[in-house]
Amino acid sequence: MIIREARLRARLSQAELGARVGRDRAQIARWESGAVQPAFETLLELVEACGFELDFLLKPRDPDSAEDARLSKSLVRSPQERVRKLIRTLQD
Repeated sequence: MIIREARLRARLSQAELGARVGRDRAQIARWESGAVQPAFETLLELVEACGFELDFLLKPRDPDSAEDARLSKSLVRSPQERVRKLIRTLQD
């Protein structure tokens, strides 16, 4: 998940990240494990506390393209699965 990836890249423990954002280490662990999904604003706060930014791009899509088929396939995935796929894609 993005939180874990950002924390590991920042070389922080869960307790250190928790201290930076005023949250308990156990809460950080729940978010990282996917047991609980943080609000989007919280996700941004956590990533920023690790020294990173999440950059999103909104662009128009062509409904007749192969992207449309890929998007339809992506929509059946859970948000957690989508984030994992995004992380794998960014690492490649």
